[in-house]
Amino acid sequence: MIKVSVLYPKQSDTKFDMPYYLNSHIKMVQRLLGSRLKGVTVEEGVSGMQPGSPASYAAMGHLLFESVADFQASFGPHAHTIVVDIPNYTNSQPIIQISEVKL
Repeated sequence: MIKVSVLYPKQSDTKFDMPYYLNSHIKMVQRLLGSRLKGVTVEEGVSGMQPGSPASYAAMGHLLFESVADFQASFGPHAHTIVVDIPNYTNSQPIIQISEVKL
C-alpha cells in the first residue's frame, strides 16, 4: 500500500479553510482519482509536542493507493485541476511525500 501525504506547513500568517478543504477540495480529489484511490484521511494540526506550542502543520491529507503506478495514473491527468484549487483554501505551500505503508 502506498500513502501520498500532503503536508501544509503552518507559519504565523498561514490561512487554512478546513470546511472548503473537506467539502470541496477533497471531494473533488476523490471524484477525479476514482477507484484507484483506496482511502483518504485528513488531519488538522492542533499543537506541537510541548504544551501550548503551535502545530508544525496546519493540516495533512493522506491518500492511499495500491501502488505508485496507480497514484501516477490517476493523479497525472488531473494534476493541474487539483493544484490550481490550492489557493482557494490555503496560502501554505504543501510538501508531498510518497511512502510505503509497512504496518
